[in-house]
Amino acid sequence: MSIKSVCVYCGSRFGAMPAYESAAKRLGQLLAENGLRLVYGAGDVGLMGTVARAAQQASGETFGVIPEHLVKREIGKSDLTSYVVTETMHERKKVMLYNADAVVVLPGGAGSLDELFEALTWRQLGLHDKPIVILNVDGYWDKLRDLVDHMIDQGFADASLGALLTWVETPVQVLEALA
Repeated sequence: MSIKSVCVYCGSRFGAMPAYESAAKRLGQLLAENGLRLVYGAGDVGLMGTVARAAQQASGETFGVIPEHLVKREIGKSDLTSYVVTETMHERKKVMLYNADAVVVLPGGAGSLDELFEALTWRQLGLHDKPIVILNVDGYWDKLRDLVDHMIDQGFADASLGALLTWVETPVQVLEALA
């Protein structure tokens, strides 16, 4: 599979560590510099806004998808290459995933987990075969990795579930994992 478009799930907040924002900025730059279109939640807040502005500043293509009820809350970033407003969150996730060739997860909250687990479940069920990369900035996702291992160890998931996730620590490693 040739990767041309990357769906990035990340927080609508900045988080407690400056490294999260730095990673989002660097990832946006790298996607643009490598000719990869950013697909994301179309917000102009937190890490979402950071990754999009960085991609734009590096002359990258951006595709944002936001549900109507979040346009004001997440400050819908309508100056993107493509800006889509959906009716529901579910529709947002579907449009984002269907318009990308890979998924990258930066630090985030419940929304990022929701997006990740839907993409992971769909991959497990064979609904897509897109790579899913977890950008584990400063160990942010360590407990998630432990949870996935725990689900496997306790017999609620096959060992193959863990193999569907690629864990990296830097934005450069994201690009290497997608190459």
